[in-house]
Amino acid sequence: MEEIMKILKRVKPDIGEISNLSEHCLVTDKILDSIEMMEVVSEIEEAFDIEIGMEYLDASHFDSIKAICQMVDELTANKS
Repeated sequence: MEEIMKILKRVKPDIGEISNLSEHCLVTDKILDSIEMMEVVSEIEEAFDIEIGMEYLDASHFDSIKAICQMVDELTANKS
């Protein structure tokens, strides 16, 4: 989760200023726009050496830090 937060802060530096971030929906609440979401995808792929397929490119996988972590866990487990 720490690495995901670092990526989010690189893509959107002011994200750390949002109180109770875990209670917000990153995409639905428009904290991340579509361009920022694609930057997050690219950074996650590079950081974790995974490929995020089209089936993962929807709000349900990026709407919370927990959802992003679950997706990354799933993709890294499938990689081995």
